[in-house]
Amino acid sequence: MSAENDSHNPARDRELGMDCSITRRDFLDGVAVGVGAIGATRLLSSTEAKAGVQDTPGYYPPSRTGMRGSHDGSYDYAHALRDGNYWKSAGNPVNTGESYDLIIVGGGISGLSAAYFYRRSVPSARILILDNHDDFGGHAKRNEFRPNGRLLITNGGTLSIESPFDWSKESRGLMDELGIDPNKLSAESGELADRSVFQGLQGSTFFDEETFGEDRLVIGSPGGGRGGRGRARGAEAINWKDWLAKTPLPEQARNDLARLNEEKVDYLPGLSSDQKKDRLSRMSYKDFLLNLVKVHPDVIKFYQTMTWGLYGIGIDAVGALELWPHSPGLDGMNIEEAPYKRLSYTALGEHISRQRYNYHFPDGNASIARMLVRSLVPGAMPGKTAEDLVTAVADYAHLDKPSNQVRIRLNSTAVRVRHVGNLANAKEVEIAYGREKQVLTVSGKAVVLACWNMMIPYLCADIPPKQKEALHYGVKVPLVYTAVALNNWNAFQKIGIRSVATPGMYHSDLNLEAPTRIGEYVPDTKSPADPVIVRMLRTPNKPGLPARDQHRAGHIDLLSTPFETFERKIRDQFARVLGSGGFDPARDIQAITVNRWPHGYAYEYNPLWDPDWAKGESPCEIGRKRFGRITIANSDAAAAAYSDQAMDQAYRAVQEVLTL
Repeated sequence: MSAENDSHNPARDRELGMDCSITRRDFLDGVAVGVGAIGATRLLSSTEAKAGVQDTPGYYPPSRTGMRGSHDGSYDYAHALRDGNYWKSAGNPVNTGESYDLIIVGGGISGLSAAYFYRRSVPSARILILDNHDDFGGHAKRNEFRPNGRLLITNGGTLSIESPFDWSKESRGLMDELGIDPNKLSAESGELADRSVFQGLQGSTFFDEETFGEDRLVIGSPGGGRGGRGRARGAEAINWKDWLAKTPLPEQARNDLARLNEEKVDYLPGLSSDQKKDRLSRMSYKDFLLNLVKVHPDVIKFYQTMTWGLYGIGIDAVGALELWPHSPGLDGMNIEEAPYKRLSYTALGEHISRQRYNYHFPDGNASIARMLVRSLVPGAMPGKTAEDLVTAVADYAHLDKPSNQVRIRLNSTAVRVRHVGNLANAKEVEIAYGREKQVLTVSGKAVVLACWNMMIPYLCADIPPKQKEALHYGVKVPLVYTAVALNNWNAFQKIGIRSVATPGMYHSDLNLEAPTRIGEYVPDTKSPADPVIVRMLRTPNKPGLPARDQHRAGHIDLLSTPFETFERKIRDQFARVLGSGGFDPARDIQAITVNRWPHGYAYEYNPLWDPDWAKGESPCEIGRKRFGRITIANSDAAAAAYSDQAMDQAYRAVQEVLTL
C-alpha cells in the first residue's frame, strides 16, 4: 500500500501507530528551549540576561527525540535576519557588561577547536562561545534512547573519524592532546565482535510500487552490493542474473544491469587517461550510464540515490569521475591512478582521494566535541579518557558559569557583529545575539566566526561586497539522519536481513546498527528480542537542477515538513519493508529521532557546475579572509565536509587573531 495514497487515511494511521504514545520529549520541552517569539515585549536587565534555560535542572538535550538537528527555535532569529525583519521588532539590545578576550560564534567542532587552540596559546584568556542550538557540537550531535530501560547511543550528525593518517599536524595533534587514538580505539572497541551478532543476515533491496510498479523485497546483494559509495553491503553475494530475476525490473533493465556489473568495458576507447578523466569530470554518472553505457532508464531509478550518503544529491548531479573506479561501469576504463589536474579537484587539498579508514564512537564525532568541552570547561564532563567519555553525563548547568574561564552559551543566535569604532583603530568587537526573548550584547577583543559562511554577510554589514558574494557562494547540503528505536529486531531475523536499500522511498535505506562497544558502554543486542536502533538516511533534493539549486530546494523541503509527516513516512516504510517478518509499527517502534539538517555538509565544489578557479580565487579562500578583528573558521572555509578541515580552519583563524 502506497504511503502517498493514504497519508491522511485515519484507518491507515491507526494501523501504522500514529496514535501510539511514543517518546516525543522535544514537543514537551524542546520548543520551550528555543528562541520563542522574536522581539521581546520587555527588555530584561543585564543581571537577568545572564540566566538561561540550559541552567535549569534536568536540561539534557541528547535524550530528546522527535525533531532534532536544526530543531524548531534554532533558526528563527537567523531567518528573520536574512529576510530583513529582525531589527524591526527586536527592540534595543541589553548590554550585559561582559567582555572577553575572544568570542566565538558557533559551538561546533570548529568553534570548540578554536577555543582550544586560543587557550593553548593564551592560557589566561577568557573565552565565550555562542551557539544557536540547544546543545553544543554543531553537526556532531548525540542521540540517546532507552528502549525497555536500556541505554542505546547513536550519532545525530557527523559520524566518522575518517582517514586520520592524512590529517594535518594541527588537527591530528589536537586529537592526540585530547587522548583520541582512532587506531587504539578501533582495536579495543569490539565493534567487529558486535557486528558478528548479525552474521548470516544479508543485505537486501526493496522495490516500491510508486517507483518500480510493485512492492517487492529482494534479499541478497549481487556482486557484494549495488555499487557506489555510502551504500550498505550485504553479508552474502549472489549471481547478478539470479538476483535480478527476482526483481520487478523490466527484462532490458535486468540485462543492462548484469552487463554493467559483470563486464569490464572501456567506454572511451582511443582516449588517453587524462582525456578520459577530463570527459568523465564533465558528465554526470547518470549521463555516463545513459549515453556511454546505454542502459535502460530503470537502471537510473535503481542507482539514483546511491550517492545520497556522501554527496547529498543523486547520480544526475555527481560527476562520473567522482565515482571512479568503484562504481559499476567505471572499473574497466583503463584510467591511471595519477592525480587529475583540474583545479576543482586539487586546489583545495587532497581530501578527495584519501586513504580509506573509518572509526566512529557510538555517538559519532559528538565524542570529539564532548572531549573538547571536557578540556575547556572542567567540571562539565566527568572522567578523563576517551573510553570513559561515552557514558559520561554532561552537566549543562556548568557550561556558562560566570567563574568559568571558557563559557558556552547555548540557544544564543548571533545577529550582529561589528567593530567598536573605526575599523583601522578598533580594539574591540561588539556581538549582539538573540536568546530566549532577549537581545543582548557582549564585547570581545577579537571574534572567530565559526558559523555558516552564508550567515556571515547578514551578521557583518561592513564586510566588502566581493567577500560577501564569496561567503554566499557555497550552499550547504541538506540531509536527514533518522534513528528509530525498536523494542526488538525479530522481523529482521525472521526475514534474514540486516540492511535494506530503498531507492525509491522517502528514506533511501534502513540498517540495523551494530553499536560500537567502548569502556562501560556495552549495549546488549545479542538476541533478536533485544532493543536496537535502526538508522535511515534522507537527502531531499530536486533531480535535474544544478547541485546548489538542488540543495536550496532541499532546504525548503526540510523546513516545511513537520515531524508528523516524517513519522507517517517512517512508519509506512517499516510496515511495507518488514511486514513479511511480522513487523508491527504500532507495537515495535518505541521512539523516533529525526535529525534534520537543512544546512548540513559544507558545500564541496562540484566540477559539473563550478568553474576552475585559480589558486586563491575560489569562494572559500576569498570568503575566509580576516576582516579587522573578525576571523572566519568552520568547514565552509575549506569547502570540505570533514571534521579535520573544521579543526584546521579553526587553527588558521586563531593564528590570525594572535597576530592582532
